[in-house]
This record gives sequence, structure tokens and C-alpha cells, in this order.
Amino acid sequence: MNHKKIKIANAPCSWGVLEFELEGKSLGYEQVLNEITETGYEGTELGDWDFMPTDPQQLHEEVSKRNLDMLGAFVPVALLNESAHAEGIERALKTAGLMYNAGYTNAFIVLADDNGTVAARTNNAGRITKEHLLTDEQYKTIAKGADALAAAVKEKYGMRTVFHHHGGGYIETPEEIDQLLANTNPNLLGLCFDTGHYRLGGGINPLAALEKYYDRVWHVHFKDFNPAVAAQAGSNHWDYFGSVSNGVFCELGKGDVPFEAIKTFLESKNYDGWIVVEQDVLPGMGEPKICAQRNRDFLKSIGL
Repeated sequence: MNHKKIKIANAPCSWGVLEFELEGKSLGYEQVLNEITETGYEGTELGDWDFMPTDPQQLHEEVSKRNLDMLGAFVPVALLNESAHAEGIERALKTAGLMYNAGYTNAFIVLADDNGTVAARTNNAGRITKEHLLTDEQYKTIAKGADALAAAVKEKYGMRTVFHHHGGGYIETPEEIDQLLANTNPNLLGLCFDTGHYRLGGGINPLAALEKYYDRVWHVHFKDFNPAVAAQAGSNHWDYFGSVSNGVFCELGKGDVPFEAIKTFLESKNYDGWIVVEQDVLPGMGEPKICAQRNRDFLKSIGL
């Protein structure tokens, strides 16, 4: 059986370029793009606004001269707050416009909650209980904002939006993913399925989840998960950033995500989109290029 080729990318977050206001210096975009290329990846996501050039021609030149593709951009919006929706849509359109005008018309807007800004969710990431959940009406507010943003991006640029479930914000747990998908338009909003965030959010079996959600999955992030670090996080009451800094998202193959089985499933579905390796690290943490190379080598070892 001939499978369509799954393309492998990495993202600036693996080099400590994150959407949060954090201490520590992340690397410049030239070094990050060079190292993404040198470690064998075919694409990248945009990173924060202003990390890469915001002139479309310059952005295209920097990405294409390294033989990379640009496949998406992370846009966090405080969707529970209805008054934040309009500004979020404006920011998503600005980001989509940059990628569109740079020639990346198939790139995604990767929408997420404004993670790390609500203390109860940040402090209890990976340990969310019923007391931290929202009402059905509040989840509908989040869904309404997500649909409106996706509709605006689609109408103006013909580009697609996926929602990234994520630790440290609303839409972290499997139940919250269910709520989001039940309340959003499947023709407008897809799911960015992230294996590591699914495990952090209390999901036991990411393969079963991928099978369950597959009709809504338009984009995939490969991230591994270290359950021993997650257990330490619970014992020590680490917040989301404490868990990340202690390596809850470990190198691929060193945690408990069944990547080979997931790869086999994706191939059985003839998935021909991107897999983005994301090993979230904080600015200045670890040796990103070495980790990126090991992660790429691991994927080659399972046939990707």
C-alpha cells in the first residue's frame, strides 16, 4: 500500500520562543531557522508576532532560502471573555495576512486560549478537577469566539483555523475538547491534536483520542510526555511553567506517547498534512538543536 508522505516540521517553541512573558533570552530567528533546516525538518511555524520578519517578502525570502515551508502561526485569545473576541479576530487576520501575502496560503491559524493568564488554570495545569471547569454556557462562549475567528480568517483569506488544546488554559482536558468540538462548526474549525498536551490534560490514550477526533483533526503536534515529572509536579505543586522547566515534555521516545502506533494510524488514514515536533522549553533552557536532532532521528527510526 502506498502511503501519502507525511511532512515533518519543527517550531520556534522548541527553541524557547513562547507566547508568554518570560524571563530569559530566546534565540534570533535566523539561528532558529538555520537549526530547523540543519536538523532535517521541512517546515516551521511562525512563532510570536515580531519574532520573524513581518514584511511578507522578507519573510518569504528567509523561509524559502532555507528550503522550508511555513505551515501555521499560534494565536492565543482569551476566548472566555467575549469582549476580547474582536481584538483576537483582528490579530488573527493580521497574522493570516502576513502568511498569505508571503505566499503561504495553506498555512493554519493555530488558535488557543490565552494560556498562562488565569491563575487557577496555570497553577493546576495537569491536575484539573471539576472545580476548575466552566459552565456549559461559558464553554459556548469560547466556541462562539473560536467559530467567529475561524469564519473571519476563512472569509478574508480562504485559510483554515485549528484549535490547539493546551495546558495552563481553558480547553485542556479531554472533556473540554469534547465541549469545544460539540459547540463549534466542523466546516470552520479543525483540531490541532497535540499528543503531549493531551497527556498533560489527563488524557490516558492519545492514540484512542486521535481515532475518536480524527474527522476534526487537520493538524498534528508531536510532543512526548514524562509521567514521572507530572507526578512530581503534583507532589510539589508546580504550576504549568514549573512542569515545563522540569521536563514534563521530554524528547520524543523518552516518554509514554505511543508514536509508532500513532504514525501507523495516520498512515492508515492517508494523512498527508504536517506533523510538527514541539518540545516546549523555556527561554535559555537546554540545548535545543541537539534535542531537535535527536527528535528527528527518533522519527526516522519509526519510519517518518
